[in-house]
Amino acid sequence: MNYPTGSIEDASIFSYTLGEELPLLVYLPPSFTPLNKYKILIAQDGKDYFQLGRIGRVADELIGKQEIEELIIIGVPYKSVEDRRRKYHPKGDLNQDYIRFLAQELVPFLDDEFPTLQMGMGRALVGDSLAATVSLMTALEYPNTFGHVIMQSPYVDNHVLDKARFFEYFDQLAIYHTVGTKETEVQTTDKQLKDFLTPNRELSKILQDKKGNYFYQEFEGGHFWTHWQPDLKTALKKGFTR
Repeated sequence: MNYPTGSIEDASIFSYTLGEELPLLVYLPPSFTPLNKYKILIAQDGKDYFQLGRIGRVADELIGKQEIEELIIIGVPYKSVEDRRRKYHPKGDLNQDYIRFLAQELVPFLDDEFPTLQMGMGRALVGDSLAATVSLMTALEYPNTFGHVIMQSPYVDNHVLDKARFFEYFDQLAIYHTVGTKETEVQTTDKQLKDFLTPNRELSKILQDKKGNYFYQEFEGGHFWTHWQPDLKTALKKGFTR
């Protein structure tokens, strides 16, 4: 069945924090009008989410079926594997700058450019692997700015676990968290093999104990878009149900 399609546009923003121009991908829903106010979803690994995840098509289908509300999706691409690691990894030298960029530069830019709700629960972050990690860490740093996080197979280390363990405002966050049962030997961008499943399970225990709005599920599979792409339907329905 063919559903009405939204539009995908290119945009850009200059970040004074990072000292560079960042390209953006912008999905506007099929019936977009500046007279309405929209929730906004910001995707790290932006190009991957639009191309491999086909997030625009997923949104078109779910909106067409009236299973989710209309929303604006913003993709923030990375320049290179090295650039991605510097910005997304908790120990990356640009990690804190990138987190500040999202909260202090990108959000005001989007609120100026588009008819957004301009409230924490109206803004969501999504990412896979390291992109999921930086999405979570950003929300924990700025819980009043971002009220929803979608994590697909996040990289989890002791820094991430401690940040979650000592965070006190989970009543302000809704978190969607999935990981694959076969993610026990994942080759990372620095050519190491890491067990993603065990630390994700540890993170899930911490988050479940917080008694917040938290959804956790393990899928049968590995650290690949083959599994993240179909999982997007569930993630969007959990976060943007009409």
